[in-house]
This record gives sequence, structure tokens and C-alpha cells, in this order.
Amino acid sequence: MAKGYEANKQHQAEIQALGKELGRRARFSCEWCGSKEGLGPVDTAPTQEPEVENLLLLCHRCRALHDGGHEEPNRLRHLEGALWSDEPVVARTAAQLLRRLGAPWAEEIIEQTEIDLGDR
Repeated sequence: MAKGYEANKQHQAEIQALGKELGRRARFSCEWCGSKEGLGPVDTAPTQEPEVENLLLLCHRCRALHDGGHEEPNRLRHLEGALWSDEPVVARTAAQLLRRLGAPWAEEIIEQTEIDLGDR
């Protein structure tokens, strides 16, 4: 068990080392909703070595949604901007969330942006 603990500790340290780069990319705001409160990194590829291209900077509310939380889809219209993000990880994960929550208004935008929802 210590081996798993140490591996996780190392993984988290590697994510923290990318924090400044991630913060600059995100303009020190939540990459989904723009909030500046309660920001933290989210690793979208936890079985891989951490890379900034696989990280998101999200506020506490968006992290909860990312981690399986639920919200009324129409209350998530503020995420529309994330679907147009130049950062593939931001657009893809926002699209995955909106699709999971059944936001019909988002389907047309997802098609317009040609977001690659791949197997990630």
C-alpha cells in the first residue's frame, strides 16, 4: 500500500510543478466558468505522466461537476464558452460533462465546434 501512496504523492507533486504554467494558461480563472475562487488542478489523464495538456484549472463547483456531480443542464449555460476554448482539454471535458448531463442545447454547439470526444 505504501507503494501506491508514494506513487500518488509523486504524481501530485508533478501536477503541482505544472501549476504556474497551468495558471498562466487559464489566466488564473476556472477554465469552465471563469470563477477566480477555489481554484485547483484536475488531471484528466491520471494514469499517464502529468502534462499541462491533460490538466484543467477548475473552481470547486466545476471540480464537483467534473467528479460526477449533477446540475440542471439549463443552469450550466455558462459553460458554453468552454466549448469554444482553444484548449482541446477544456472544450472536450466541458462537452463530455454537458453530454453526460443531457444538455440538449449543447449538442448543436458540440457539433459546430467539431470537438473530439474520443475515448479519454
